[in-house]
Amino acid sequence: MSLINKEVADFSVQAYQGETFQTVTKADILGKWSVFFFYPADFTFVCPTELEDLANKYNQFSAIGCEIYSVSTDSHFVHKAWHDASERIKKIQYPMLADPTHALSRDFDVLIEADGMAERGTFVVNPEGKIVAYEVNAGNVGRNADELLRKVQALQFVAEHGDEVCPAKWQPGAETLKPSLDLVGML
Repeated sequence: MSLINKEVADFSVQAYQGETFQTVTKADILGKWSVFFFYPADFTFVCPTELEDLANKYNQFSAIGCEIYSVSTDSHFVHKAWHDASERIKKIQYPMLADPTHALSRDFDVLIEADGMAERGTFVVNPEGKIVAYEVNAGNVGRNADELLRKVQALQFVAEHGDEVCPAKWQPGAETLKPSLDLVGML
């Protein structure tokens, strides 16, 4: 079953950001674009490379009005310990959400029940709180922040220009497509 246009359920979780603990709720994501970036666990191998890649692009995501939320089933205390111990994770400025109860992992359908960890899932959520794009990778394959940024930019463009679509490899400022009336049903 597709999660496209699924509204994110109400939630309230602890997070680690900027040397502090805070609470993040569904109300915090409404009215802006968000990326929920699920990863299996802190203190692992592929995860820090992905989170550092996102940290290096965080200013660009912020500039287009998109917040990044990394999410694992670890506690916010473990996020802080990892942040304190890892040079890569120290670069993170975005909120690191704690999901020890698995509420978010279940809502986004990425929980590996047998392991109590999340799949490597990436979800773009629009300002109305609905999932508009997602991708779930095998645990041993890292993701690319450049491509994720491009996808968010394309989703923002089509949300603003409903009569245009973005072709493969579209970049901001590039030509878009305007489907003809007889082709609209084929999209």
